Parts: sequence; structure tokens; C-alpha cells
Amino acid sequence: MGFKLLSDEEIEQELAGLPGWERKDDEITRTYEIRYHAAVAAIVTIADRSRRIQHHADLDLRIDHLRASITTHDAGHRLTPADFDLARRIDAIVAAHQALPLD
Repeated sequence: MGFKLLSDEEIEQELAGLPGWERKDDEITRTYEIRYHAAVAAIVTIADRSRRIQHHADLDLRIDHLRASITTHDAGHRLTPADFDLARRIDAIVAAHQALPLD
């Protein structure tokens, strides 16, 4: 399967439209301040959407934050348009799960 690898200029252009995301070598990463249980719910939704689009992020859950790291593993751990699409999806999912809890 072929992948369109992004140039450094294309990566910077994509990052300009994704506040909070940053490049670390050949992956993009973002840390969200989010309560633990809200993050767990977000992870379930992220996993479901990732399965549907066949592209996955590495997720690191802590008591008060969630970190997402994305690269295209099947493209030799390089950045592709799919990574930025997934980043936008994760942003939307986390935003939806950051509503104040009822407790």
C-alpha cells in the first residue's frame, strides 16, 4: 500500500491549522488537560473511530491528562495526510468529552 509522505513544508502547513499539536521527529503529539474518567470515555471513542479508518494513535492516559502521538507506522513511521486527519478527529472527540461531569 502506498502512502503520500509529507514534506517538511507540508507538515508545518498542516500543524499551523492544528493548535496544540507539535512535531517531534516523525510524529505529531498533543497533550490534553482532561479529567481521568472523561479521558477514558474519549479513548473508547478514539479507538472506535481509529478502527473504522484503519489508522491509530499511541495514547498515554494519566490522572489529569491524555497524550496522543501519531505517525503512520505502515509508512516507516513517517508523517502522512492520514496523521493530520486523525489529529483533527481526536481534537473533536476530546472536546466532546470535556463537558463538566454531573457528579
